[in-house]
Amino acid sequence: MADRSTELFLTHRNLLFTIAYEMLGSAADAEDVLQETWLRWVDVDFDGVQNHRAYLVRITTRQALGRLRTLGRRKESYVGPWLPEPLLTAPDVAEDVELADSVSMAMLLVLETLTPTERAVFVLREVFDLGYGEIADAVGKSGAAVRQIAHRAREHVAARRPRGPVSRTATRDALAAFQHAIETGDLQYLLDILSPDVVFLGDGGGVKQAVLKPVIGADRVARILGAGLGRLATSTRLPAQVNGYPALTVHFDGALDTVLALRIDDGLVTGIYAVRNPEKLSHMDKERSLQR
Repeated sequence: MADRSTELFLTHRNLLFTIAYEMLGSAADAEDVLQETWLRWVDVDFDGVQNHRAYLVRITTRQALGRLRTLGRRKESYVGPWLPEPLLTAPDVAEDVELADSVSMAMLLVLETLTPTERAVFVLREVFDLGYGEIADAVGKSGAAVRQIAHRAREHVAARRPRGPVSRTATRDALAAFQHAIETGDLQYLLDILSPDVVFLGDGGGVKQAVLKPVIGADRVARILGAGLGRLATSTRLPAQVNGYPALTVHFDGALDTVLALRIDDGLVTGIYAVRNPEKLSHMDKERSLQR
């Protein structure tokens, strides 16, 4: 019985982690949610459960919703901008364009602007294509209410998500411009690909030095980046697949210091996200396989 219970859980584990991570933007909290899901799952008479996947998704969603509300209170006292926890993702994530888009830094920041229930409904419907009845069971709402929530969340996200498909080539070219600026001290090539209203966000969590509020505008962002070029020149910069897209990891003395991710709209860099909080980098030591 225990072996069968474990087998069913492990079969859907990557899916459950992906749902929890997209709802929370935190690998650590997603892992905690999976632990809570497992503890509830082992007490279930699963032979009487018609759809094991749907039942596990429901438990995971409810646990994630509770934790999401707690996280909201924590973020109110967070030092500086809050960024999602980056994930080192397996190559197959990048091959699934819709999945990669849904876990990108840019999209996770858009999802942060939704209410907890809106976020759960949007993720379950738009990313995982669950039926309204199944979502209603997971979030504790009527089917009619879920349809309204889904419509509202879809419009909200559509107004804020990247304006078109982001090519990996464009992202790699932009990261190459960062590399060039670091290695030569020449910011001009980088300036050429910054949107006039580019936003720079740094997340040090009050532990590592980072900007304490968003820096907006190409000139201001270039000054911030220029001020750090000297120190960055002594670092080791390595490419990585982070949240399904090319990113840059910055290392000092062999230790990961920063994960740099970009948002690109219409060929220009509109968002620069630098995650430095050590707690948020602790899961970058292993590759993640996500699943829809």
